Amino acid sequence: MPRSSTGTVVAALTAAALGGVGVLAYQAAATAPDRPAHSVHDSQAGDSKSKPKDKGKDKDGEKKSTALPGDSGTGLRVVYALKDRRVWLVGANEQPTRTFEVSPSTASPSPGTYEVTSRVPSTIGSDGVQIEHVVVFDTEDGVVFGFSAAVDGSAPDTSSAKKTGGIRESRADATAMWEFTQAGTKVVVIA
Repeated sequence: MPRSSTGTVVAALTAAALGGVGVLAYQAAATAPDRPAHSVHDSQAGDSKSKPKDKGKDKDGEKKSTALPGDSGTGLRVVYALKDRRVWLVGANEQPTRTFEVSPSTASPSPGTYEVTSRVPSTIGSDGVQIEHVVVFDTEDGVVFGFSAAVDGSAPDTSSAKKTGGIRESRADATAMWEFTQAGTKVVVIA
């Protein structure tokens, strides 16, 4: 093969290889389950499949507030706002240490004050997905409600007819919840 043809072939193969590496790097970055949180107060960590589709906006397109709601109890607690699909981890000093969006399943707990009843490092969720850092706080009509992260980063299947109570977090947020809670930690659910 003439020298100029070899150089052209090598250049074309190199360009194709670099393009493939770029695509793989983009895919890995988009699906990495353990990306660090953007900030202490508003974590959007985790893979994009676990984030709610509204991207932090209400039905009118306005940005949702990440401020701790005033009707959320007192003391060290987890606050879960059903409408906003947001959680706050609140220290004993009444200051949130972390807030993040969650993806609820097909059923929601009733507003009220609960306590963490159990914690499980890893199991299979009621939807058949491998989950970790499970923090359970309520059972209503046979549906177990708790926070967890899907190991594969998936969100709950909200089109399912089966009633499930898993509240999915990113893996980073689930780790923070796991470290923040113990059996007996207060969980306040607000509308």
